[in-house]
Amino acid sequence: MKKLIAIFGFATMFAFQACEGPVGPPGPPGQDGLDGITIVGEAFEVEVDFTEANDYRELFEFDPAILDSDVVLVYIRWEQDGNTPIWRPLPQTIFFEEGVLMYNYDFTQFDFSVFLDGPLDYSLLSSDWTDNQLFRIVIVPADFAGSRIDFSDYEAVTKLLGIEEDDFIPLKPKSKN
Repeated sequence: MKKLIAIFGFATMFAFQACEGPVGPPGPPGQDGLDGITIVGEAFEVEVDFTEANDYRELFEFDPAILDSDVVLVYIRWEQDGNTPIWRPLPQTIFFEEGVLMYNYDFTQFDFSVFLDGPLDYSLLSSDWTDNQLFRIVIVPADFAGSRIDFSDYEAVTKLLGIEEDDFIPLKPKSKN
């Protein structure tokens, strides 16, 4: 009896799986679906001179403000390989006999700053470490923040977000009041 019920149940399952309902009415011709949105990461470039006058820090504003859920990544041009710049993610740490220097940053949805950090007398640094420091700032939309990508890899990040060299917008520091 159990075998008969099992066979009947199995046959019923196949019968219902093969059923199809009537075809519905066709939709109006020529109507496309809704357009999707394009998610674009913003990109900025800033040049900073770290001096005692600016307390070895520069502040820049986002205009307009970024979303609270976005992530800000900052890269420093570390060196040149011929005509190719080498970009490293912040923070970057350098060890000197006199102490430790870090290039670092922080951000809110309204602004970001790049600054020197660490237990070191910054006035002892040569201009190679303080003048004309070039940074690239990449805003990663929240949709990409969880992506399986190494955010320390500048090339991979710009490729993921579709950012080209011409997309970097130069920013000036926020005026001091």
